Amino acid sequence: MNRKKYGFVFCLLVVIAMISLGTVSIYVNHEEKKEATEQLRVVTSFYPMYVAAMNVTDSCESVTLENLSEPQTGCLHDYQLTPEDMVLLSKADVFIINGGGIENFLSEVASRYPNLTIIEAGEGIEMSGENAHLWMDTEKYQKQVQNIAKGLSEVDETNKKIYQKNADAYCEQIADLTEEYRDTCNGNGQKVVLFHEGLEYAANEWNLNDVYTLNLDEERQVSAGEVADVLSAIQKDGAKMILAERTYGEELAESVKKETNVPVVYLDTCVRGKYEKDAYLKAMRSNLEALKEALQ
Repeated sequence: MNRKKYGFVFCLLVVIAMISLGTVSIYVNHEEKKEATEQLRVVTSFYPMYVAAMNVTDSCESVTLENLSEPQTGCLHDYQLTPEDMVLLSKADVFIINGGGIENFLSEVASRYPNLTIIEAGEGIEMSGENAHLWMDTEKYQKQVQNIAKGLSEVDETNKKIYQKNADAYCEQIADLTEEYRDTCNGNGQKVVLFHEGLEYAANEWNLNDVYTLNLDEERQVSAGEVADVLSAIQKDGAKMILAERTYGEELAESVKKETNVPVVYLDTCVRGKYEKDAYLKAMRSNLEALKEALQ
């Protein structure tokens, strides 16, 4: 009787052990599968950061990349986070920003999502005063790309080599474009008026001397005094060219051009456009072609 009892208990223990091993095996396989398919969710603050991140994360199937603001939003100086934005950030692992005050909502994001890794593309890059439109200088933009690659590599070491390889390849393309126009776009200190503060970086890179900057955006009301300052910069300070962005500066630029006969060069500030890997390269090439033509 006791033998039957012990035999039953033994068989029961064997069955329990087998079930336990099977359960552990299923759990381990599930976790391994989960780890293999787990996505790194990366969100960028706005268009130029998204395009840079597109290039850095290219071919990384384990990375999901999304942009916080729509590609037509433009700069984020007065951008207000929407409920949809907050939901998106709540699911993100990494938030890539330009920094330098462009994202004025950053403190709110940091306080709400303390575990969110924030990569500042402009970290360690010298700015012109409080002007954070670093991407408008092709050399500074390359540094931003490298900062993004470095930041992602620290979060995701598995894809570190891919991030760095992609960043180097993209920066090489940008450098080649810059070198292609290095001589033909040299402004030789020619005085210019700017109708967007982001154009200051482009002017400095191509050796143009900006004597007056009027920063225009969709809510900007230009005063009579500012118009007088523009005319003074042209007539008294000797500015020979106006650099402007069509979206906000065309009306005033054409008006000043009509009155002073000073040519206007319209440049892309690269804050809106298509979600394409070569979008920045296309925009900057177009800018350089426009400058080349104006300087001939």
